[in-house]
Amino acid sequence: MSEREDFLRVAGLAKEAAATLAPLPRAPKDAALHAIADALVERSAEIVKANEADVTAARENGTAEYMIDRLSLDEGRIAAIANAVRKVAALPDPVGEVVRGTVLPNGLELRQVRVPLGVVGIIYEGRPNVTVDAAALCLKSGNAVLLRGSSSAYNSNTALVHVMQEALAATEIPADAVQLVPGTTRESAKHLMRARGLVDVLIPRGGASLINSVVEESTVPVIETGVGNCSVYVDADADLDMALDILINAKTQRPSVCNAAETVLVHEAVADAFLPRALEALKAKGVTVHGDERVRSYSSDVVPATEDDWYAEYLSLDIAARVVGSLEEAVAHIRTYGSGHTEAIVTASQQAARRFVAAVDSAAIMVNASTRFTDGEEFGFGAEIGISTQKLHARGPMGLPELTSTKYVVTGEGQVRG
Repeated sequence: MSEREDFLRVAGLAKEAAATLAPLPRAPKDAALHAIADALVERSAEIVKANEADVTAARENGTAEYMIDRLSLDEGRIAAIANAVRKVAALPDPVGEVVRGTVLPNGLELRQVRVPLGVVGIIYEGRPNVTVDAAALCLKSGNAVLLRGSSSAYNSNTALVHVMQEALAATEIPADAVQLVPGTTRESAKHLMRARGLVDVLIPRGGASLINSVVEESTVPVIETGVGNCSVYVDADADLDMALDILINAKTQRPSVCNAAETVLVHEAVADAFLPRALEALKAKGVTVHGDERVRSYSSDVVPATEDDWYAEYLSLDIAARVVGSLEEAVAHIRTYGSGHTEAIVTASQQAARRFVAAVDSAAIMVNASTRFTDGEEFGFGAEIGISTQKLHARGPMGLPELTSTKYVVTGEGQVRG
């Protein structure tokens, strides 16, 4: 059987499973998630052994240590993944929720209700925890899932999916509702991207190159996620102590994630008071600042910023810095270079905050808070499948409701249209 034939077989099984899964009530879905969580813990040694093969290969290939850390699993991490599955089970079931309802003048009862998307494809990079997180969120929202992780985690993902499928086999949920896309070649990913009719929606999770590739090549509808060139704007009326705390947290608390700050914009009215302190604090945290001429005048440690720096999603201890003459100039910078993810303003002026919120076109706007809060769990959603930076269907952190569509249910008493 060819790789494509194998993919079509697996996708067909997922589509059949989705039809069985969609009408099921909450209880069997929750029971299945608890069965998965228990199985992950019970079979953690088997999963760790498979993961060791991936980690060994990654080291032999010279993979960066931070990537190896993302790839690595141990019993503690597996226990945490299992606990995350249990948290998903505890969340409200979005399926069947009435989004709106009314009685029309002709007596028809109209309801718009949430329904599963169907078959959800996920393409993601070398983080095997996503394999379980995505499966749990899709199952809870009544969807089957086709998982296509990176080749660097293939052994780990194979073991995880095998454990989940065997756990599902003892429940009311079809084991075929969780599938790993066969193969490790780029062609295997293309099979998923071109499976229109078998796959209802595709969600890429990873860096800019992965997301762009999926958006450009997929014939399946795509929910674009993740790329985060996030900015912190320090306004003329900012509390500078607060601004410094927010900037340091947004940049350094976890620099390799999409909601970390990559740019700081400082109003010229507070530049003399703020930038020397900020540059010193960033230096103490190991951050390299790429600054414009005004920023460079405060420290010889600042390197010249290029046009590319304003666009950069560094995902590292680097940040671009610029002095602006007004809030409007800060907004113009963000609209030119930003990725539409998250921006923050630090200000004591309610008028400035309102202007910034109204003018900036991003999925999340923080007023006097760190960009790091753009996260499904931090927003109280319990978990997320990703952070959407597009405008159709879903925007911002995507929880369970964002993994559903809707349909209209119209109930009458024999009405006919005249």
